[in-house]
Amino acid sequence: MSSLRELVANELAEPVDPKVVAMAAAIAAEHGDASRAVLFYGSCLREQQLDGLMLDFYLIVSDYRTAYAKRWMAAANRLIPPNVFPFHHGDLAAKYAVLSEADFDRLNGPATRNVSVWARFAQPSRLVWAKNELAKALAVDAVAKAAPTLLGAAGRQAGEHLLDWWRRAFSLTYSAELRAERKARSQSVVDSDPERYRRFGEAAATLIGSNAGHWGRRRLEGKMLSVLRLAKASATYAGGADYIAWKINRHAGTNFELKPWQKRHPLLAAISLLPRLLKSGAIR
Repeated sequence: MSSLRELVANELAEPVDPKVVAMAAAIAAEHGDASRAVLFYGSCLREQQLDGLMLDFYLIVSDYRTAYAKRWMAAANRLIPPNVFPFHHGDLAAKYAVLSEADFDRLNGPATRNVSVWARFAQPSRLVWAKNELAKALAVDAVAKAAPTLLGAAGRQAGEHLLDWWRRAFSLTYSAELRAERKARSQSVVDSDPERYRRFGEAAATLIGSNAGHWGRRRLEGKMLSVLRLAKASATYAGGADYIAWKINRHAGTNFELKPWQKRHPLLAAISLLPRLLKSGAIR
């Protein structure tokens, strides 16, 4: 059986659309010498036609102070990681999140209750740009922590099938964030490539520690962090209100439209919309 790190390295190296590679290089160029690696992840990995979609990237940097010209941006990224930015290159649109190498490694591992990073990187991703071989190796090491962290946090129930373990684990993480996706999303993630999750699960099971439980606290902290990130995005993410509305409508099948004042004041828009969205079930 292949080691988990080998499986991760091979998956990260799988080819992607050349437009994605070009966009990743352009994102790295935005932050100059601080850029270390760019990872492509999310539902667009499974799409053949990328026009009209919002691509998702993580930019890994050496440190926040070097990555930004403005000190307050570095401070915001350090205090409430990650910072998220919209990006356009050619005919494609994207958003990218910024994490330092140290934070990316930490947030993929069991030392944090925050599910945001390890829940995403337990799923498939691609390493589409790296500054050098060391940056590539560190990215692989960090991503290889994600699957054991996810499965370990869920804990395996007696007699539970491996794929059901994955499904339940993802379902738990979805409950620990404000999410627009439908309830069946956690199952469809696994069902999209069950053989992949079988192989990764078998390899990850040998590396799992005892970090199960604490889901009540994870949910509370996760929801609070989601709100804090939303508030921060009102200052760091240009057009953040439009993006939030687009994402909710896309994943929840709703048709929310923002009023002009909400576009001008995205934080107030988020606060005003939150009770309505929770009541309708558009986000959970």
